[in-house]
Amino acid sequence: MMSLQARLRAPSILLVPGIFDGLTGLIAEQSGAEAVYLSGASLAYTRFGRPDIGLVAMSEVAETISAIRDRIALPLIVDADTGFGNALNVQRTVRVFERAGANALQLEDQTLPKRCGHLDGKTLVPVGEMTGKLRAAVDARQSEETLIIARTDAIATDGLSAALDRAAAYRDAGADILFVEAPRNREDMQQIVATLGPDCPVMANIVEGGKTPALSASELQEIGYRLVIFPGGAVRALAACARTYYASLLETGSNAAMRDSMLDFAGLNDVLGTPDLLRLGKSYDGDH
Repeated sequence: MMSLQARLRAPSILLVPGIFDGLTGLIAEQSGAEAVYLSGASLAYTRFGRPDIGLVAMSEVAETISAIRDRIALPLIVDADTGFGNALNVQRTVRVFERAGANALQLEDQTLPKRCGHLDGKTLVPVGEMTGKLRAAVDARQSEETLIIARTDAIATDGLSAALDRAAAYRDAGADILFVEAPRNREDMQQIVATLGPDCPVMANIVEGGKTPALSASELQEIGYRLVIFPGGAVRALAACARTYYASLLETGSNAAMRDSMLDFAGLNDVLGTPDLLRLGKSYDGDH
């Protein structure tokens, strides 16, 4: 399987769907995804029913990485938030996540507790503190194939020019991919890529209903982005489906009205690979 580093050198943009557990990772892999993104926001949404305001702990993310890696082989990009503390915390986070199976870690320059990049009210750490954390991350990784993504939320607090300056400093500190969060229009996105793209791959984040225009992967490729994540799309789709499902069940007392929108028992077991796993288990029985 091609590494993330090699894939980012390919001509076409890398489209990365967001996942939050082994099942969504498996379905994304079966659907043809080349890589997946473990979204911290989606983990907060699904595991706790809470918004993305810094409530997820490092150990909870690490546990989720391990569960996903045990099920799929795709390159896994992980939202590591702020690194869960200072530079030394960042180093531990990198070591733990890399051992668990992460192929890239995304670190951001918000203060603790952080919040979703498309929510208001963010505050940032000084540039020097963030560059120190990035240098620490680079030093801590065991493989140069493990990529460090540097995200800045400075557009919201200080404007585009400051965000570009921060991103350039993060590149110089050793970041492999740059992520300027929440540009407001196509012109700003073009300026981000024109300024940073010649020296480092630039990543886009599409959040339905967020602050950034919901451009397609092909449109982002035309601008010059090398990587795009759709981190929370699966959760929003599943939440809408679940709301419809529960309302129907409670109203009708049956799943009959939803049958065409559901997998049946056999269909779900086919997705999960249950027959193959049972055959494997049987091959280890004592009479074989």
